[in-house]
Amino acid sequence: MPNRYPRAVSRREFSKLAVSAAAAGPFMVFARRARASQKTLKIAKWSHFVPQYDAWFAAVAKEWGQRHDTRVSIDEIPVEQIGAAAARETGTRKGHDVFIFPWPPAQYYQHAIDHAEIYQQVAAKFGAIPQIAYRSTFNLKNRRYFAFTDFWTPSPMHFRQDYWAKAGLPLGPGHYGSLRGGGKHLRDEFGVPCGLAFGATLEGNVTLHTMLFASRAWLLDPNGDALFNKNVFGVVALKYLQALYQDSGTPDQLTWGPGDSARAMLAGKTSCAMGAISLLRAAEKAEPSLASKIWLQPPLLGSNGMGVTALPHITNCSVVWQFAENQAGAKQFVADMLDSSRDGYAKSLGFNFPTYPKAVPDLIVQLTKDPQADPPGKYSVLKDALHWTPNLGVPGFATPAFMEIFNSFLIPKMVQSVLKGQSTPENAAAAAAAEMQQIADKWKQIS
Repeated sequence: MPNRYPRAVSRREFSKLAVSAAAAGPFMVFARRARASQKTLKIAKWSHFVPQYDAWFAAVAKEWGQRHDTRVSIDEIPVEQIGAAAARETGTRKGHDVFIFPWPPAQYYQHAIDHAEIYQQVAAKFGAIPQIAYRSTFNLKNRRYFAFTDFWTPSPMHFRQDYWAKAGLPLGPGHYGSLRGGGKHLRDEFGVPCGLAFGATLEGNVTLHTMLFASRAWLLDPNGDALFNKNVFGVVALKYLQALYQDSGTPDQLTWGPGDSARAMLAGKTSCAMGAISLLRAAEKAEPSLASKIWLQPPLLGSNGMGVTALPHITNCSVVWQFAENQAGAKQFVADMLDSSRDGYAKSLGFNFPTYPKAVPDLIVQLTKDPQADPPGKYSVLKDALHWTPNLGVPGFATPAFMEIFNSFLIPKMVQSVLKGQSTPENAAAAAAAEMQQIADKWKQIS
């Protein structure tokens, strides 16, 4: 019958076991300590419009973590939920180490570190801080950088070349006058309305801010006070938008959700759209024959001497919070990601334009020789995009007051009140200007 109880251990065997345990003990304890002491880096970022970019970003972050003995976690947040998520974190002073916004997060400057050292760190390799980064992330009041920006996205005009050729404009509407005239012809003759987004979405916000700026209907003056209703430009711009909507619009423009303006154009329901090239990339993937009919052009020529101009669809801004648990790792990660800009440009299908030109030195060559372009060279119209893309906040900086106006969708709400017949352009401009001044006054009181 087998012995159910272990036999007694002799003194000699006990001594051997003790020596073995002593030899193994320090290694086992060290392994447990290594796991316990491994650093963590928590990242929150907006969900990119090109999904494969997010997959690439996650892989790069994981590889970075392995090199720095850091466990990296990433939370992707839909663009329309970014503001609420950031407000929760700053309200509780708890959350992620790095928070990546799709626009300048000027409203959160009190919760951010000074990112000057990150800009200084990358200067040796990529050069001095570019203008668009400086004006998008520098706080004039405390003289600190509240974020670091590594890429941005231009907002060219997309137009159905086959439609606009029927309106006698085969190269698309070159200015706002031809947009209205050609758009009216297309809707009247072919039932195809203009497709610019006018709703309270990112697309609508950028489109309307661009159209106001291009008509010199500026929101704030250099002192941070409301300028919108102190001259005729604001009212004139609203009257133009009213006429454009009446002549060539569709009620859908006022109710579209995120991405709906792009989907409408891809479905052949509209003739043009203003925004990122993710629209065209989606067409190239789903229906190449349709993509060949969608052409790009620089933004429309503005009025009152404004020239060709459009605000960026995205300004990618990384913030390291003051309450970040791994502040050192967060700063290093943000700086190191700039080294991956060329791959990031490729994985975003050309969506991510580098803030630092040296980060993607062959950008113009890639635009000119884009393999998906039909007709060939279609994307070369973007080679001068940096020259016609000012920062959000222009003609000034991306100030907390301007960004609150932007993020509260004050401009789309004002425009919609006119287009729905709820207010005259004059009354809408006056009411919006009063609200802008209230926002400006509030931020002047905040140190």
